[in-house]
Parts: sequence; structure tokens; C-alpha cells
Amino acid sequence: MSVEPTLPDHLFSELPVTAQTTKEVGLTAAEYDNILTVLGRTPTYTELGIFSVMWSEHCSYKNSILQLKTLPRSGGRLLVEAGEENAGLVDIGTSPDGKQWAIAFKIESHNHPSAIEPVQGAATGVGGILRDIFTMGARPIAALNSLRFGNLDEKKENARTKFLLKGVVNGISHYGNAFGVPTVGGEVYFDDCYAGNPLVNAMAVGIVEVGKTASAAAEGVGNPVMILGSRTGRDGIHGASMASKEFDESPEDMRPTVQVGDPFAEKTLLEATLELIASGVVTGMQDMGAAGICCSTSEMSAKSGTGMSINLDLVPLREPEMSAYEIMLSESQERMLVVVEKGKEHIAKAICDKWDVPITQIGEVTGDGILHISRNGKLVVEMSAKPLVLGGDAPVYEREWRQAAYFAETQAFKPETLPTTVSHEEAFWKLLASPTIASKRWIYEQYDSQVGSNTVLRADGDAAVIRLKEIPGKAIAVATDCNSRYVYLNPYVGGMIAVAEAARNVACVGAEPVAITNCLNFGNPYNPEVYWQFREAVRGMGDACRAFNTPVTGGNVSFHNESRNNAVFPTPTIGMLGLIDDVGKTVGSGFQSEGDAIVLLGNLAVTEGLGGSEYLKTIHDTISGNAPALNLDEEVRLQTLVIAAIRGGVVRSAHDCTEGGLAIALAEKAIKGGLGAVIDLETSLSATVLFGEAQSRIVVSLPESNFTQLKSLCVHHTIEIHRIGTVVHEKFSIAGLPERMLETTVARLTDVFENAIPNVMKA
Repeated sequence: MSVEPTLPDHLFSELPVTAQTTKEVGLTAAEYDNILTVLGRTPTYTELGIFSVMWSEHCSYKNSILQLKTLPRSGGRLLVEAGEENAGLVDIGTSPDGKQWAIAFKIESHNHPSAIEPVQGAATGVGGILRDIFTMGARPIAALNSLRFGNLDEKKENARTKFLLKGVVNGISHYGNAFGVPTVGGEVYFDDCYAGNPLVNAMAVGIVEVGKTASAAAEGVGNPVMILGSRTGRDGIHGASMASKEFDESPEDMRPTVQVGDPFAEKTLLEATLELIASGVVTGMQDMGAAGICCSTSEMSAKSGTGMSINLDLVPLREPEMSAYEIMLSESQERMLVVVEKGKEHIAKAICDKWDVPITQIGEVTGDGILHISRNGKLVVEMSAKPLVLGGDAPVYEREWRQAAYFAETQAFKPETLPTTVSHEEAFWKLLASPTIASKRWIYEQYDSQVGSNTVLRADGDAAVIRLKEIPGKAIAVATDCNSRYVYLNPYVGGMIAVAEAARNVACVGAEPVAITNCLNFGNPYNPEVYWQFREAVRGMGDACRAFNTPVTGGNVSFHNESRNNAVFPTPTIGMLGLIDDVGKTVGSGFQSEGDAIVLLGNLAVTEGLGGSEYLKTIHDTISGNAPALNLDEEVRLQTLVIAAIRGGVVRSAHDCTEGGLAIALAEKAIKGGLGAVIDLETSLSATVLFGEAQSRIVVSLPESNFTQLKSLCVHHTIEIHRIGTVVHEKFSIAGLPERMLETTVARLTDVFENAIPNVMKA
């Protein structure tokens, strides 16, 4: 290092900066040398803290950005390229009055905070993703989630899993219900690998008129910089850094890094924010989420090429005597940084007073590209914003990678050769009651899904459907999806399947898939095998997105999801957006009418598909084999077919075959529709046929009179069609060769399905 480590006399450092200090804030020796080169001097303690959070993986994407750039990030209906704003923006059409509308949507993780303090961790995850939406000027219209926990059984060591599950659900419901956004969809998986590190991914969707969005840029030299919303406290300090490391032996010691949320404050902040943007006084705005004031000041300045002069003495505080370091790094919730056009401060204040939302000027925009930040009359920060941000001088790494050692062994394993240890009927009942498959009603009924009166389909469809009052007759479909076992067994194929299944789910309600957001949850990127998983999963996602023409609007990378014992399965959660031209032409997943034909679209006589299946996990207690094969061309043709069949009124219901395979898909259709089925598969009944999770398969029901029309559509799209049964009143039976596998009632199916998880939670 050629730079002499000195600090200019006009700068004040609260603490001396040493090699030990650097290590304590999570920076490497090489990164500290880089800081010395960038600054040409020693940083102040506050500057060092800013670098530590802005150069964390959570904020800088330093270990992931090179791979993320391989994803399709523009095209289709996207109005802004991924990464340009707080959330993706997708064109959805024009209303009768000539206004053009867009959907803003995004998904992000709040994994580490939720593992430490599940209620507040999950609640502030919801609050943060909602702010990303309305900071752009979009009104939130829906929330979703994707949750992963350890195995949910009666073992004593799994008591913490139940505690985490209850806390996370409580946090999501408390914040979303109080804020007033409907929670309309999601998924919950259970696997041992998540026991010490649950995943809590929150997604939000909003609607905005095109041309009336706010940008996260500090425009206009001399314009006042203002804090909008709650006071700043010590909660959440180093939250971004905490999200960029594994848990040590004492995760409870990290509680101070968890933010505390107030959904009622966020509701008034929402209304004040949207009115401010509509008034035309705002030239730039950004949510103060990860890394707090230091992130919003640096990113807004860097985006516009301007600087800021900030006086931290003017920041409203909840706690006395907070240092500059603490104020800059605090992640207190329900706050915005807003740049207002000079001379219009009184308009901004009048709007905020109307909503009882505090607003305070703390500085102004400068033209020198430098952040000047003072506390108690002393200058504690004086540096360019550019070195702090993605695309500037923030570090970018290409990590070492190598194929995981387990890969060859799991690929060689042939699940179809396992001996049959239980009958097919016994396996069916065990699968129906397994926590990953069983009903999550006791969870989602804690969420208000009807506030706003726009929810058309929730749990009764493969995706949630939300009507758009702004464009009468139109609707959107949204879903979250990822089977992480597939990604673990084959990261490339698993990444493709995550996108394909999300697209298939919105297709099953009649929506055209148009764009995705993603939340990429992985272990330590410094582990070459984990980085291989990441590279391959991203490659698979990219190929699938190109096949479906669903570009990536943005999202979140969450590395370091590891506990003391293991990393989580690689979990690239996909949030999919679909468009529906006629909300009256949507279908749910359950059977609708007695006498309807039951048809499988796709391959019936599958010979593979047990790898990574719920059957293999539940019956044989193993996760091995290969992920199910996926032919992207076939999948696109299948989805195009089912969308056409739904929009043409040919079919009355549609449900894809996923966890538990065909037998469980049929049971779920019966349970959700409250009607039975007599099924004759006319093939040998093997575990693979009944419970294999082969891809590109959808079960539909339709009037007998429409079967010929559906068959013609299948011929046109080159998709196999199999008439496998008939909808009846109450009976549910599955037969094949050589004999009947199951005969029961819808009432019994429903009882087992609905009560499996509540009974375990009571234990």
C-alpha cells in the first residue's frame, strides 16, 4: 500500500481506525487497502462504517453481480431495466381514459433478522418491501411470501422450528393486516437444512400510472434534502452487514441488529409519500432500508452525479447522544430520504402535516459529487459517493467455484430401484399429511387477503388473481415458487424448474407470464461448491426466462444462509407476474362440476421423476437422485395450450403436478373443489407414476362436450392428452393396473389435509 495512512485535520473520527477496527466491521485487509487507495488517506470511523455496509454483499452484490448480469434484464414489457429503480416496472396496458399503467413488484429476503427475532424480522421484511414499491409512487395492491423452516415434527430438537414458524407468521400477519395490504399468496417448505437458518422472502406488488413515478436520484443543486417519517434510533445498526455473514454460536447476541417495525406509521407514510409524488414537489426519493441514511445519501447522489451536504444534528432521534456512526448506519424503519424542489418545502410540509408524518430538512444537494456529513459541528464524512455503490468503485469478485462433491454421488443414485417399504395407499396418506404438502390454511387464514376488495383467487387457484380497477376487466396473477431440493440435486435444472413452475402456476389461472423478480438464497459464496450452485442456478434461470420471455425486473441476493451445522439448500425463489386480459376468464384449481372429464395434459407413463421428490423424502427419508428433467420447448407449448384452453372457455379448472406427483394433485383438486373423482390411469401403478414429480404436466377438468376441442388444441401444440377420470359427488378413487390403489371420500381427504400441520403444532 503506497498511501500513507493519515487523516486530514479538518476531519473528525470518533474512534481511531486500525487494522482491528477494519476486521470488526467486516472488511477484509484487501478491501481496506482499496479504501485507502480510493480516499488517498485513512477513513474516519464513520466513513469506515459506511464502507463496511455499502461494500457488504447485501448492498454491493460484490460476489454476485457478474452472474446477475447474465440474466435477461430488459425487453418484453419492462419499462425500466433491472437495477435502475427500487423495483421493477412492467407495462400492463391503457385504461379507457387513455392513461397507461404499470405494475411495480419486487421480492427480498429478511432471513437473518427472522432467525434472531422472528416476529420483528418478518414484520420489517414486509414493511421494507412495501416501501420499495410506494417509494416509486406505486400503491401496493398485494403481498406474497415464500417461507422455509426446519422439519416440523414432534422431536424435541425441533421445538425452535415451531417457535420460528409461529413468530414469522405472526410478524407477517401483524404488519400486512395493520398496513392494509392483502396477503394473497405464497409457499411454505420444511427441510432439515433450514432448521438453523429459516428463509423469509417477502414480495410486494403495486400499481402506478406511467410517467408519475419517482426516481431514486438527488436531482437539482440547492434542493433541500429531507427525512420523512419516523425518528432514528439504534435498532438495526449493521443489519446489512449481519445479513452478509453466517450465524455464530450465539445468534441471540445479534438482536440489536434487528429492526423494529410500526405498520401504522408505515400506512401514513404511504399516503404522505404518494401525495408528495403526485404534487410534483419531489425530485427524488429513496427508502431508508438496508444501511439507512448512508445508503440513501450515497446511492441517490451517485445516480445523479451530484453530492449532498448533510447535518446529522438535524436528524430527529429517538435516543439521545447517538454518534454519527450510529445515525448513519441505523436501519430504523418507516423512513424515507426525499429531495424536494427548492421553494416548495412549504407544500411538502403541508402534505406531511395532513397525514401527521414528520418531515425535516437535514441538508441540501450539492454539485461537487461529494458527501459532506457533519455531527456536532465536526465534519465526519467527506468523500465521493461513487466508490460506495454498485457500478462505481465497490469491489466486484469472480469467486472460485467447483462442482460440489456430493453431485456425482446423488446423480448416480437411482430412486426407482429402491425397495417398496410401504403400499401405495399408505404412501399416499403419508404424503397428503406431510407438512410441505398439507394445507397451510391455519397460516394463510391469519392474513387478510380481501382488504381492498380486488382479490379474485387466493388459495383456490395455483396463483393469486388480483383485479385491476384502474383498467376494468383486466387482472394480474402472481405466484412465488422454488423447489430447492431440485436445485440442490441439479442446480442448473433446478434453476430452470423454479422459473418454469412459477410460470406454470400463473398459466393455470389463465394468465400470460410476463416478468419475474427473484430472491436468491444461498450459503457462503467463499465456499467454491456453494458458488458453483449459485452460478449453475443463475444459468438455469436465465435460460428459462429467455424461453418464456419473462425478463428479470430485479430482486435480491441473500448469501451466507448457514448455521453452525450446514448451509441451506440453494433456494432461488421466483416471484412471477402474469397478465389476464379478461378477469371473467380465469379458473381455479379445484373440480367444479359433477360429470366433468378429468384430463392429464402431458406425459402419463413416466419412468423417472422420483429424484428430489416428496415421496423419496417422506417414505425413504432421503434426498437424492437427479432433479426431474425439463424440456423448455415442451413446457412453453404446454403453458400456451392451457392458457388458450382457459381463455377459450374449454376447461373449468387447472392444477399443475408438483410436490407429491399426480396422485396428490388429484387429491388437491378434490379437496379444493369439494367434489370427488373416479380415476382410472390405465397403466401400471408404480411409485413413479403416482408420486413422481415429472415436469410439464397439468390436470384439467372440463365438460365432456369440450373434450374434442381440447384434443384439437393438444394436437396443435404437440402435447400429450390422457382422459383419466370423471368428477363425481363424494367418492375419491384411483385405479390402474393391476388393481385399485385407493378408495376413500373427499371428507377424509380434507380432514387429513387440513389438520396435519395444526396437530403437529399443538404437540
